[in-house]
Amino acid sequence: MGKAGWILSLLILSQTSAKIDKRLNVLILLADDGGFEMGTYRNKICQTPNLDALAKRSLIFNNAYTSVSSCSPSRSALLTGMPAHQNGMYGLHQDENHFDSFSNVKSLPNILREHGVRTGIIGKKHVGPKKTYLFDYEQTEENNSIMQVGRNITLIKLLTREFLNNDTEPFLLYVAFHDPHRCGHTNPEYGEFCQRFGNGEEGMGLIPDWHPIYYQPEEIQLPYYIPNTIEAKRDVANQYTTISRLDQGVGLILEELKNSGHFDDTLIIYSSDNGIPFPNGRTNFYDSGIGEPMFISSPLHTERQNQVTYSLASLLDIVPTVLDWFNITDESNEIDTNQILTGKSLLPLLIKEPKNTTEEAVFASHNLHEVTMYYPMRMIRTHRYKLIHNLNYQSAFPIDQDFYLSPTFQDILNRTRNNENLNWFKTLNEYYNRPEWELYDLKHDPEEVNNLAGKNDYKEIMKKLEQKLFEWQNVTNDPWICSPHAVLENK
Repeated sequence: MGKAGWILSLLILSQTSAKIDKRLNVLILLADDGGFEMGTYRNKICQTPNLDALAKRSLIFNNAYTSVSSCSPSRSALLTGMPAHQNGMYGLHQDENHFDSFSNVKSLPNILREHGVRTGIIGKKHVGPKKTYLFDYEQTEENNSIMQVGRNITLIKLLTREFLNNDTEPFLLYVAFHDPHRCGHTNPEYGEFCQRFGNGEEGMGLIPDWHPIYYQPEEIQLPYYIPNTIEAKRDVANQYTTISRLDQGVGLILEELKNSGHFDDTLIIYSSDNGIPFPNGRTNFYDSGIGEPMFISSPLHTERQNQVTYSLASLLDIVPTVLDWFNITDESNEIDTNQILTGKSLLPLLIKEPKNTTEEAVFASHNLHEVTMYYPMRMIRTHRYKLIHNLNYQSAFPIDQDFYLSPTFQDILNRTRNNENLNWFKTLNEYYNRPEWELYDLKHDPEEVNNLAGKNDYKEIMKKLEQKLFEWQNVTNDPWICSPHAVLENK
């Protein structure tokens, strides 16, 4: 080999080695009960310039879904890659509910630690046990006020800076905002969505980096699943104020990432844990309850920045995506016995859209929200159809406490009692009482009001969806697989 050829080979080897050795990191930004209230998803009222700017550097997902529309179960699924019935987080983790994942479950922070990745969590954790979800750096409600680490964006900024200052290893930082979760049931002095917390008014404290934005209820354009009433518009206006606080917090975190020198080597994922706390939203398996904002920004994949993917995605895909990003392959698709991951890496979508999506499907599994809210459901959603199995269909659908006390739901109750027009697409009786099976043709019925289950023309479609759902339940070791008409004996 000539000298020029030797130099060329050396350069190629050097570049290859640099690619392999290049340090890569992950930043996950998670809203709490956040929806599509941003310009990226065509909301013309709610101001979210930082999220919109991040979306322009990202691939934007138009068909992303949670695997369970409930806080702790959703977060456990996001961090383990396994649905709640598989990882053991059957309902809300805190206080007397005290649901925990199984002790042998391996979560993302524990997997990454074994591979030399430093992990951190700032904000709302809401999962357990501690050993199962052990981050190297933790600033959560377990050692702070959730109001401070979840809503005080100045403190969140400083904690992010503290974590990023220790940059000797690759890292995963998970920032879980408490905005825009309701707080009227716990801290009514701050407003229904804690929209007054830190705004500088007397007794409210001051968040130095927050510049509150207030919205006029009359200008709010409500989605179809929220009653078109002034009470609901006032409720949403307050929600928007805290969405804008979250947005400003995202801007502060991204600025800290830039200042640390890691903006160009960090995969950034933005999403939410479940649907918004409004009727037909959180705790439901209708699209208004499981649909999530999601965008992924990668410094290594610029091909599809500011483009939209219509491929179906799930929060169960986050673990496979992060493992793929860190090139951790020895976990394969199986973390441990009976702990198979059914999600997929989303990184290929950052390069090109799949040609054939006809067999794509996402699944969901709900057992309880609060401990008294036993209403297990299973779901499969394709591009065209959705099948919901309500296992406790003979009971009324339960309402969680912060939504029950909300102005929107109280107005529904009062109007129903007084036989007044709800200005809603359902009646309260329809909302409470549901059949065992619900089948919807999402192409012709995106609002999911025309139940096709049992109709002759849809028997073959329903049979196929039932079989796919059963197969997923079987693979994920679902204890409810025989419910509601039989018992799984070996359990």
